[in-house]
Amino acid sequence: QVQLVESGGGLVQAGGSLRLSCAASGRTFISDYAMGWFRQVPGKEREFVVAISRNGGTTIYADSVKGRFTISRDNAKNTVYLQMNSLKPEDTAVYYCAAETKYAITGRAEHYDYWGQGTQVTVSS
Repeated sequence: QVQLVESGGGLVQAGGSLRLSCAASGRTFISDYAMGWFRQVPGKEREFVVAISRNGGTTIYADSVKGRFTISRDNAKNTVYLQMNSLKPEDTAVYYCAAETKYAITGRAEHYDYWGQGTQVTVSS
């Protein structure tokens, strides 16, 4: 089992940048998991943002963030990162990282087994 803790959220002006981190702990290694980032605003379903395969060789992005967000992972540090540039007010949400073992890579929330508690990202206009 793995525990996930997100950090790095905050308030930023439109056009700014933030880097989120997702640290994994427990009796496992993050390299055992494909990882994803999702986001959610109140009253809406959780939305896929980006995912990365176990070795980092494959990534998939939601169209809404392509060219602006970059996912990466450092398996030696048991950490996954989400670099967010050119932020827009519509990026405002709680961001969650998630881990799964069954698929090489997936953008479907129901495929993920473990979730962090989330970190708030607020982009002001």
